[in-house]
Amino acid sequence: MTTKIAIVYYSTYGATHAMAQRIAATAEQQGAEVRLRHVRETAPREVVESQDAWKAHADEMAQLPVAEPEDLEWADVVVMGSPTRYGHVTSQLQGFLDTLGPLWSEGKLADKVYTAFTSSQTAHGGQETTIQALHTTFAHLGGVIVPPGYTDQVKFTDGNPYGVGKVTGQSSDLTDDDNAALDHLVVRALTIGAKLAG
Repeated sequence: MTTKIAIVYYSTYGATHAMAQRIAATAEQQGAEVRLRHVRETAPREVVESQDAWKAHADEMAQLPVAEPEDLEWADVVVMGSPTRYGHVTSQLQGFLDTLGPLWSEGKLADKVYTAFTSSQTAHGGQETTIQALHTTFAHLGGVIVPPGYTDQVKFTDGNPYGVGKVTGQSSDLTDDDNAALDHLVVRALTIGAKLAG
């Protein structure tokens, strides 16, 4: 049986988008059926247009498939990503989460594997609290939270047992260590998802 994975994320400047793409590519290599979906941009247009990099990325994302609550209902495994905002998820991703009430109330989001990733400009920019905030949401959904822990040597390099966090600094480009951590995250989530389905 093919595992279905939904990768739902918000990206402002491109780092989280690059992470989501890597997760999707690795999931496909593992034989999973993938839905890669970004959440809608909800910031006022004048705010987005006030920053060239934000505007350029928003324009790029506008043509890509947008997440709907049904994508989570469809999935066996859900991977969510968001840049960190003051140690929490972005308002854009939170807005999407707030639409899940009807499916949540019917129990249709429970008993799935959930895991998370994030990005921030600095090493201590709220990555762990952002991922833990998503874990709190996953618990309310009745999900099976699958953190990477220290189950692979790469976790001693990236140092985040809760999920995967990228430090963007001056570049959104993924490093070899970033890719290895993302690969481990999605392979672990798919492996646990397959065991639950079996």
